[in-house]
Amino acid sequence: MNTKNTLIILAIGFLMTLFGALLKITHMEIGPLNGNSVLTVGMLVEIIGGILLIYKLITAKKSYDFLNS
Repeated sequence: MNTKNTLIILAIGFLMTLFGALLKITHMEIGPLNGNSVLTVGMLVEIIGGILLIYKLITAKKSYDFLNS
């Protein structure tokens, strides 16, 4: 997995978290989706993306070559 995919996973988790917060603040439910479930899934995706990003940082051979990998 390259760095671009890891950053995309982080961005998706961030957007899901924002959407879950919006649902929670407005007390809306869209079918089975409510604020609590979307926030939980979004935060889990962010955690997975963060772990993958930290792994990529640790295993990068050269720090200046990290974003090009």
